[in-house]
Amino acid sequence: MAFTVPLPRTPLDGGLARWYEHELGWATVAGPPVQLVTGLRFDVLELPAAAGRGVLRRMGRATGPVALLGSRMRLLVAAGGAEELPGLLDWLEWGGISLDLTALGADGRMTAPLPPGRGGSGAPGAAVWLRAPAPGREVESSLPALRSAPWGGADGPCLVRLVAAAAAECHRVRLLSARTRGPAAQQLSPQRFASS
Repeated sequence: MAFTVPLPRTPLDGGLARWYEHELGWATVAGPPVQLVTGLRFDVLELPAAAGRGVLRRMGRATGPVALLGSRMRLLVAAGGAEELPGLLDWLEWGGISLDLTALGADGRMTAPLPPGRGGSGAPGAAVWLRAPAPGREVESSLPALRSAPWGGADGPCLVRLVAAAAAECHRVRLLSARTRGPAAQQLSPQRFASS
């Protein structure tokens, strides 16, 4: 009995990469999974999904595109925004606090979510768009940017407001997490409070 082996199927990643390159003009890196290159057309602020939901409530529909990958939310911002994050956090007086707020900028990579209308959300935990970019529309001018930035930001929300909201929500989530774990989980050391 001879077994027949089916011909290899065309990977879906090729169509996915083409969609991002042709419909949005975004650079990709072949997968799997397909990766979107950050730092060219956009940067990304990454934070816990619980904090991200709070940011979206605060900012309303003004911010977008927004992606979700597992328990992390990714907010697209204007290219160059990642470089500004540490300085903005210091200026907003969040610099010395651990916030679980990071940025992907030049030479970074973001897992490409399935484009809208492409049959479901993929595997559990796969990257998905919560607010998808619109093909045929220049996304960059609508991304959060510094208002004084020469590349625009006039149509999008202010990056400072977005970072302030993200920092506050990350801190809120961190405090709520510590509170739900209770005092026993905080592991306070008596030596830490001893007088010298």
